[in-house]
Amino acid sequence: MDADPRQFLDQLLTSPGVSGYEQPVQAVVREYASGFAQPVETDVHGNVFAGINPEGKVRIMLAGHCDQIGLLVSWIDDAGFLFFQTVGGWDPQQLVGQAVDVWTAGGPVPGVIGRKPIHLLDENERKQVASLKSMWIDIGSRSRDEAASRVRVGDSVTLPLQSRELANSLLAGPALDNRCGVWVVMEALRRSALLTPTAAIWAVSTVQEEIGLRGAQTAAYHLAPQIGIAVDVTHATDFPDSDRKQQGQIKLGGGPVIQRGPNVNPRIADRLFELAAEKDIPVQLAALGRAASNDSNVLQISRSGVATGIVAIPNRYMHSGVETVSLDDLEHAANLLAAFCASITADQSFVP
Repeated sequence: MDADPRQFLDQLLTSPGVSGYEQPVQAVVREYASGFAQPVETDVHGNVFAGINPEGKVRIMLAGHCDQIGLLVSWIDDAGFLFFQTVGGWDPQQLVGQAVDVWTAGGPVPGVIGRKPIHLLDENERKQVASLKSMWIDIGSRSRDEAASRVRVGDSVTLPLQSRELANSLLAGPALDNRCGVWVVMEALRRSALLTPTAAIWAVSTVQEEIGLRGAQTAAYHLAPQIGIAVDVTHATDFPDSDRKQQGQIKLGGGPVIQRGPNVNPRIADRLFELAAEKDIPVQLAALGRAASNDSNVLQISRSGVATGIVAIPNRYMHSGVETVSLDDLEHAANLLAAFCASITADQSFVP
């Protein structure tokens, strides 16, 4: 099929994929990758592997996790209200008054998250931060039996899956962490194929990153790459009250972020910077003094070790319903990684 990168991104952003329930979004990835990659495979964990030139001597793994944070139905009360637990790191304040979709075997069931209205809160309750225990999902049912005929305990829940275009090529929505990373690694794979690479290149849409980097751990073990790059979002700091002294100066539209620190192989980072300068691709620099909270963490220490890099997409308002990124940054990240993959030869060493 003819590749339509923007349509692919739109499909990623409108397909559910809460950690542990990634099958719908992974079906989108498989369909898109099958147009240019061979092979395209799915493992028992749910990771989707798309490869080109699989017999190449050097194996490169590009990892972008497809799972999003969400909710899980944990109980249905006698009146038909649904109670829930979180999947991934939520700020409870983000959930008050939100519309949601419950993803059931029969399709999405619309609902809203309710709590006691402010008018009915006593003085002490008004001073407290809203807790998850004080919220529920209302799907309009009148009884437990009616609700249970549509919804099962263990069904996943998301905010409405949509995106909104803002000025200056910005895009906002609830699943950009990390559907934009999946888009980047798959597009980098497709674009690198046009550059006649000699390395074996695998783009992996990994699962369950939000609950412990689980998919990347099994995927890296399976592929045994010599080189790995994780693509995820990182905090933009171009908003009021950000602490640039600690987080650095990271802005939307300034280019993808190349991170440096102990979780990154210095030669990988240097090669990315060299290619960015050579190809006139804007990039930004960030420091990370610990093991990253993304797929690079487990990728780096898989088997006997992997030369690992991090290419990150600046994101405002992470883990909210209005995560915001720049489409320009996604394009630049895909082009940078395609050039990187095509530049790798068997005689290169990434020993620090």
